[in-house]
Amino acid sequence: MRALVLYNENGTIQPRIETLPEDRLPEGDLLLEVHYSSLNYKDALAVTGRGKIIRGEYPFVPGIDLVGTVLESENPDIKPGQTVIVTGWGIGETHWGGYATRARVRSEWVVPLPRRLTPLEAMAIGTAGFTAMLSVMALEEHGLIPDQGEVVVTGASGGVGSLAVAILAHLGYDVVASTGKTSAYGLLQALGAARVIDRQELGQGPKRPLDSGLWAGAVDTVGGPTLAALLSQLKRHGSVAACGLAQSHEFTTTVFPFILRGINLLGIDSNTCPQERRRRAWHRLTHDLPKDALHRVTRVIPLSEVPQWSEAMLAGKTQGRLVVDVQT
Repeated sequence: MRALVLYNENGTIQPRIETLPEDRLPEGDLLLEVHYSSLNYKDALAVTGRGKIIRGEYPFVPGIDLVGTVLESENPDIKPGQTVIVTGWGIGETHWGGYATRARVRSEWVVPLPRRLTPLEAMAIGTAGFTAMLSVMALEEHGLIPDQGEVVVTGASGGVGSLAVAILAHLGYDVVASTGKTSAYGLLQALGAARVIDRQELGQGPKRPLDSGLWAGAVDTVGGPTLAALLSQLKRHGSVAACGLAQSHEFTTTVFPFILRGINLLGIDSNTCPQERRRRAWHRLTHDLPKDALHRVTRVIPLSEVPQWSEAMLAGKTQGRLVVDVQT
């Protein structure tokens, strides 16, 4: 098997493309031939060593997403020849992940590839699109409907953000995209954003503990002062789905928005999302994420280019989704 392997050399992470025997794979009751993975922000942190993502032993194969065909199965409900998706459950963090042509995983982690998706499309969605869909579902479950006003998406040019914009627009919401990349304005409008704002409008934090109510809801991928600003600007009984920390993992707020407007701060965990909800989210993605929007934001890269694209992602020089073809 061919893999991108991370080595920890005196505290410095070194990625290398290597050929390894399959017996190096970790335990699991399914052996998969991997077709595609994807490059997420968490993957970029792992590959560059700039975040404490890897909690397994080095050498380590990263990649928090994969789609592949079952080669061997110890589970009678999953047959060889089936194509399955794996996201979360610690793959690419504690368990070897998708940046290899083979993977061994546990059957309770997999989701069957929906009939309306190709393997490449599944990884164009990946953890990013899955997280975006979970965010939209959480907002809906807390009462958000299209006629309540504008819904803002922060970090809108990134993977989660761009797909959240596309999903919300498809569902009829009045979407405001927040981004620091002027080059992405046209793309975000093509995805359905009604308007685009500069990230600094929110990125400086709240102007006062309780600001004017602007947003019916929000999908926040950046955290930090931006999240604090959103909380102060939500309309009465509005909600924000918090699913990222591209700006910061810390923020400072007050209780005023919660006790005076009854707002909701919704945490989105795509890693250990229960199986029934996971399958429901993937089912909805086949209907509520337009294929043309998905293809518009997707670029395919070979496995060998993951390190350089990881650097570019952390430098803010990427947008949309990067699918990794592990076979090239």
